[in-house]
Amino acid sequence: MSSPEFALLFITVAAGALLQVSIGFGLGLLAAPVIAIFDPSLTPVAVLLLATGVTAAVLVLEGGHLDLRGAGWALAGRVPGVLGGAALVAVLPARYLALLVAVVVLTGVAVSLRGFVPAPRRRSVLLAGLMSGLMGTATAIGGPPMAMVWQRLSGPRLRATMSGFFLAGSVMSLATLAATGAVHTYSLWHTALLAPAAAIGVLLARPLSSRLDMRRTRAVAMVLAVASATVLVVQQFV
Repeated sequence: MSSPEFALLFITVAAGALLQVSIGFGLGLLAAPVIAIFDPSLTPVAVLLLATGVTAAVLVLEGGHLDLRGAGWALAGRVPGVLGGAALVAVLPARYLALLVAVVVLTGVAVSLRGFVPAPRRRSVLLAGLMSGLMGTATAIGGPPMAMVWQRLSGPRLRATMSGFFLAGSVMSLATLAATGAVHTYSLWHTALLAPAAAIGVLLARPLSSRLDMRRTRAVAMVLAVASATVLVVQQFV
């Protein structure tokens, strides 16, 4: 990876972390396709490791708003999803994993734009947890299903509940991937290099959140995610 590529990746991770802290998700959606463009071998492990640190920081800041019951049902659904996602990582070549990242990004954005609002009942939370576990383990993008089912929650409660779910879920996914041999020293080293970018995003989120138009910020993030996913798809066929 060249210096300009790493610089772009550093900025993307910082922006993704800022978004994650501000609205409860976004690090995977923004960073995973960019990472897959430059170095597919870093997905999903590097993004999951970065997300673990960012979500832990959000819980420290807003853990008092956590909905333990809702997060618990979502995690129950995530367990079989994690196993399915780990199986995909084990059997799919890097090219197909990259395409899967792009498909997940584009599908998540499309569903968000349609304004689908499922009722946060036990069954829908379980199903969202399952889909989040499958997509999050295979591609590190597990935010869209949970964002849809919990979008009626208030800001602090949404961020805390999403972060609690993703912290526990990321640990589950990483443990399962490690058991299948998918966690390598190479990924750990690059995660350490990108960790300062995630920290910068977390630190900037608090003072900037009150000044940001969240709807506009989310829209910009969606556009960037679609652009990255499109480049990723084109790259696989060039």
